[in-house]
Amino acid sequence: MVAPTHARLRVDSIAAGGDGVARHDGMAVFVPRTAPGDLVDVTLEFHGRFARGSVVSMVESSSSRIAPSCHHYTRDRCGGCQLQHMTYESQLRAKSTIVRDAIQRIGKREAPSVTVVPSPAPWRYRTKLTLALRWSGEGWIAGLHRFDDPNAVFQLEQCPITDERVVHIWRGIVAASSSLPRSRRLRGAVRLTRDGASFLLEGGTQWPRARELADRVPELTTVWWEPQGGRRRLMMDRRDTPEGAPAETKTPDASFAQVNTAAAELLHAHVIAVAMAHAPVTLIDAYAGAGATAIALAEHGVRVTAIELDPAAARWVAAHLPSGSTSLVARVEDALDEALPADVVIVNPPRAGVDERVASSLQAATAPRAIVYVSCNPATLARDVLRMPRYRVASLTSFDMFPQTAHVETVCELVPEVV
Repeated sequence: MVAPTHARLRVDSIAAGGDGVARHDGMAVFVPRTAPGDLVDVTLEFHGRFARGSVVSMVESSSSRIAPSCHHYTRDRCGGCQLQHMTYESQLRAKSTIVRDAIQRIGKREAPSVTVVPSPAPWRYRTKLTLALRWSGEGWIAGLHRFDDPNAVFQLEQCPITDERVVHIWRGIVAASSSLPRSRRLRGAVRLTRDGASFLLEGGTQWPRARELADRVPELTTVWWEPQGGRRRLMMDRRDTPEGAPAETKTPDASFAQVNTAAAELLHAHVIAVAMAHAPVTLIDAYAGAGATAIALAEHGVRVTAIELDPAAARWVAAHLPSGSTSLVARVEDALDEALPADVVIVNPPRAGVDERVASSLQAATAPRAIVYVSCNPATLARDVLRMPRYRVASLTSFDMFPQTAHVETVCELVPEVV
């Protein structure tokens, strides 16, 4: 019997990637750009235990559905945002469900209710914008990928979730794009920093005109280049640092700042409060970045060991930690065992989560009163929680760092099970 290729479905939730989820004969169907409560006619494409649906017509709109603000979202099927078609309140509800479902389904833990702290600004909050660059034969296309065709890139004209200063700088880079390396594909990121703005270009094998591009875009304070197969290089630096000053006096550049500054301040304060609630004398800040958390906790009198792989950031942290606290340049999985024991351990890994050796070390350690896990990926957070059965989830608080998208930042407080 041939499975039907069309169906009328009621969407009941939002999946971690932002697609609406419906059921067809018991099978999960993922339908992009739908909202809980939508009744839609879709075409079906089956993939083993699940299916993907493409909307043919909207039969009945959910009360959560609104008109998207950005014309790229509908006209160009922009993949940068996933939830612009939903009210902000319904976005927060969806993210709460995504986090709780991951902890229960993947992490096998009883999950308390998940509060999602709203972003102070649901629009124009991003201080960083990364664009794909494609050579068309006549010039550069600088834009984002389509959600239904990851290989296609459209020319970006506006981005209402991004700070207008970033968009303005990108327009300057596009105007000066004849100074870019000649390559079929590049990738660039503009980020606002405390010193101004930074541009990172990825790709290409030669870039003799980097200084020319910097001169044509005077808003840029630093220009970095990561050539194909090579290491990142600083091509231009206008940061106002006295000549001859040591490297650690320069603030760490673009890589270490959160893209939503106002929401990041709320998250930072929460992490400090959760950590200090356990009255630590000693604390490990793993994946310490530029050290905002480590330095703040050291100022509270905690003896901190910060672990960070990037040497420049680690030097900066070392220069700003008081005597008794330490900054290590290392991979967390290589340094954690030696840094333990500690009263509290903070981990703030990339989207891939912690290395399995990190989870094993924390599972075996006897000292931590708490692990404060800061995650940008509910699925890898839940997986890592599963790896540490000695701990239970004491609290879950999410922060909407990325409104209009399906991404969410979560602080998970883990404490030892009472035997």
